[in-house]
Amino acid sequence: MDESLKLINYDMERASQRTFPGRRVVFGDGNPYSRLMLIGEAPGGDEEKEGRPFVGRAGRNLMEFLAQIELERKDVYLTNAVKIRPFRLSPKTGKPVNRPPDRSEIDFFAQFLYKEIEAVKPDMIVTLGNVPLQTVLRNRRAQIGDSHGRIICFGENRIFPLYHPAAIIYNRALEKTYSDDIKALKEALESGGIR
Repeated sequence: MDESLKLINYDMERASQRTFPGRRVVFGDGNPYSRLMLIGEAPGGDEEKEGRPFVGRAGRNLMEFLAQIELERKDVYLTNAVKIRPFRLSPKTGKPVNRPPDRSEIDFFAQFLYKEIEAVKPDMIVTLGNVPLQTVLRNRRAQIGDSHGRIICFGENRIFPLYHPAAIIYNRALEKTYSDDIKALKEALESGGIR
């Protein structure tokens, strides 16, 4: 792993244990020299257990879509806007169930995400859902429905927003939109010489 990412992860782990004691931090994974960085919302239960982003059902969807653009997990850098699993206890089972990250979690981890982007220096950032889009753009009003499937230039970064792969699990009507957006991403990557 790149030395600057090791230092960021070390600092994040220490700060996270003070703010969120006992919670497992799920660090970014993949090729730290990749020209393509994918940023999700937050880890779920599978990711928390394995300590890697995008290993659950949504991750399998993402890997299928990456295959459509002739990329594999090893070709990209994967991370999340929030590095701990946001959860609540189910009133029925008493077990943890996923919930959207709250503002304190998003704000806490944003500083580390910005450093992570700076360390990886990707040519293109793919945000997966509202939380990473809003975090990267530093705009809480940004909406994936208004922005998906096209490049947004922000500072020195080129951002390509996509719906989160989990959205397709819960809303099959988005499957064609997601597929069209993946094709547009492939075209953007090819025209920009990113591979």
